[in-house]
Amino acid sequence: MTTDWKTVRLFPIPSIIYLIHNNVQFATLMYVDTSTYQIMGNLKIVTTGILFRLFLKRKLSNLQWMAIILLAVGTTTSQVKGCGEASCESLFSAPIQGYMFGTLSACLSALAGVYTEFLMKKNNDSLYWQNVQLYTFGAIFNMARLQLDDFRGGFEKGPWWQRLFNGYTTTTWMVVLNLGSTGLLVSWLMKYADNIVKVYSTSMAMLLTMVLSVFLFNFRPTLQLFLGIIVCTMSLHMYFAPPNMLLDLPPTSKQDPESLIKVPDDRGTDS
Repeated sequence: MTTDWKTVRLFPIPSIIYLIHNNVQFATLMYVDTSTYQIMGNLKIVTTGILFRLFLKRKLSNLQWMAIILLAVGTTTSQVKGCGEASCESLFSAPIQGYMFGTLSACLSALAGVYTEFLMKKNNDSLYWQNVQLYTFGAIFNMARLQLDDFRGGFEKGPWWQRLFNGYTTTTWMVVLNLGSTGLLVSWLMKYADNIVKVYSTSMAMLLTMVLSVFLFNFRPTLQLFLGIIVCTMSLHMYFAPPNMLLDLPPTSKQDPESLIKVPDDRGTDS
């Protein structure tokens, strides 16, 4: 459990990035509809790969880059709605500010993820101690924001800590437990895998959610969903499969030295 201030002072940085990212997300929704917002969110798949290469110096093969782009295309395809729906007319017709905020949101999300992976792998500290530092600074910054909102509102509704759990039900606590468990699992991925694995797991979870919605909420599957699942599955195979499974190379057989024919050298030695 490293307590050196030179190490501890690095942990507020991702908290600040996530705080800015959350506000940028709300700003994006002021200019674009939910469909465009979801589709633009897939930009973080590509930006994660780029920052993963630039900041962590992880080299990706050409096939892996193609797989990452295919993943972004597949998830986007699964979210595109049919042109017969009302939202199709508003797709990609938002003001330029919306696309700027959406791109910034994708970059901030990737930057926070890559920086968190750097912190997790910086030393051999306990994963739980690293989580304590991350979430402590995150809670401090968010409490400061709540306090600021109270000052702006003149404490009309009372201090924020008195209404912190207002409206909580059993379902709310289950959501909190689910998200907390997800955060722990993501930290394991950051510590022992990498951001690309997290991106793939998030994308596959999104597709799995759509499939489960067919049975739980009478969601009507679309052709775009099936095409997106196929493309994402191909991307998953391309990224993680060994190269010899992806390239149909002819087998190389070693020849028996005794079967080699000796060719006499008839060249003269005269100059």
